[in-house]
Parts: sequence; structure tokens; C-alpha cells
Amino acid sequence: MNTEVTNINANNTVELEHGHGAELKTFGFWIYLMSDLVLFSALFATFAVIGYNYAGGPGPKQLFDLPYLFTETMFLLFSSVTFGLTMVAMNGNAKKRVITGLVITFLLGLGFIFMELHEFYGLIAAGHGPSRSGFLSAFFTLVGTHGTHVFFGLIWIIVMISQVVKKGLTDGVRSRMMRLSMFWHFLDLVWIGVFTVVYLLGVL
Repeated sequence: MNTEVTNINANNTVELEHGHGAELKTFGFWIYLMSDLVLFSALFATFAVIGYNYAGGPGPKQLFDLPYLFTETMFLLFSSVTFGLTMVAMNGNAKKRVITGLVITFLLGLGFIFMELHEFYGLIAAGHGPSRSGFLSAFFTLVGTHGTHVFFGLIWIIVMISQVVKKGLTDGVRSRMMRLSMFWHFLDLVWIGVFTVVYLLGVL
């Protein structure tokens, strides 16, 4: 009897420690996201200050193709939707659906990155690189920083696919999936700001 009680107490202690550790990691990740928010806020502020300094060169109306950018935006927005559905599948313990959702999210994010790189290549090839004007310098810095975050998010997705395949939907995997979900949706919100401030307001 005493042995059973001891085992129960030990199991409860392990569960409490695991839960406390997961909470600390989530709290730490929130702090990271807030620091990222400060970073992007500074980049948005910089763009607001020098984003209209064209140095006699082309501005947004001459450089940006809204239909192309809308398609690029849809890639990221739909990837956020598929990630949300992936989290629903995780809560339902549907391992195969979780893997499928992560793969689809990865492909949509990869499409977004390819379109962004194609845009950058076209601008630089035409002589409109970041050194051309204050506007282009602020543009490449802001959009490029967001794209870099998406790239690392894609690496994280690959890692999570591997972990789900090997370990299944363990508590540790679920905790990391939750933080990845926070990160991915955060990037989605930042991009909405980028698309609105940099592209849409610049062209209209």
C-alpha cells in the first residue's frame, strides 16, 4: 500500500514539474515574441521616416505588382489556416493529419519565400537594390527581416515533422508545436502590417 502511494506521489510530482517547465518555456517564448515585436516596430518606424525618400529613383507605384503580391500574401495566410487545422488535429490525437498539415504548411511557406526571393532578385537585377535610395533600404530591411523569420520557421516545421514521426504526439512535442504555432501566427500578423503599410499604401 505504501509503495502504491509512493508511486502515485512520484508520478504527480513528475507531472507537476513537467507542467511547470512547459509553462516557463511558454512564458519565455512570449518574452521572445515581445522582443521581436519591438524589433519590427522599430523597422516599421524607420520605414515611416525614410520610406518616402526615393532619391530621384522609382517609388512603390513603379516597382510593386499588387496582383503578384496578393498571391504571395495568400500563400502565407493559407499557411496560417492550415497550421490552425494542424493544431486541431493535434488536439484530436490525429498523428497522420498533424504530419499532413505540417507538410502543407511548409509547402505554402516555401512558396511565399520563393515569391519573395523572386521579387528581390527582379528589383536588384533592375538596379533597384537597397543602396539605391532610403526607401529601398528600408524596404529590403523590413521585408527581408520578416522573410528571414519565415525561413527559420520553415526549418522549425521540418524539425517538428521529424519529431512527430519519431516520437508521436508526446507532451514535449505538443508544447513545442504550441510555441511554433504562436511564432507562425505572429509572422502572419506582421506580414499583414507589411503588406498594408509597405505595399498597399505605397501603390494606392
